[in-house]
Amino acid sequence: MRVRNIQGEDYVKIHSVLNDWWGGRDMAAMLPKLFFIHFQETSFIIEEEGETLGFLCGFFSQTHKEEAYVHFIGVNPKYRRRGIASTLYSYFFDVARANNRKVIKAITSPVNKKSIQFHREIGFQIEAGDDEIEGVSVHTNYDGNGGSRVLFLKHV
Repeated sequence: MRVRNIQGEDYVKIHSVLNDWWGGRDMAAMLPKLFFIHFQETSFIIEEEGETLGFLCGFFSQTHKEEAYVHFIGVNPKYRRRGIASTLYSYFFDVARANNRKVIKAITSPVNKKSIQFHREIGFQIEAGDDEIEGVSVHTNYDGNGGSRVLFLKHV
């Protein structure tokens, strides 16, 4: 298993599997190539024998100097519950700390119960929103078009 920073040439192979990894949900539109070009220092990929096991795309906030943000994390369904996502977050936490970022933020869809559970398991707190869906606090219309999101926060 090899962890490295994402490169521009990783875009096509990751982008081509996103919707499959999410069980057919349209996720590919949420991950433009700019993350693979402009945020390589804070984005990671795990590979083994040429296969992508998982990836994380994140960045440092330009507005909030103590914050870093994980825009997208994905794990190949064949390799879930094997520590891939935790390893990716560990690399991100390390680079955030090294750059004096003390707060990590992330979001997920309220329908993604596995993501909510995972983020709680690794120490993220859910930020209080303006509504609840199935007992989980959400921020309504966070992405426009009525899309609610669960916001996470973790101090590192």
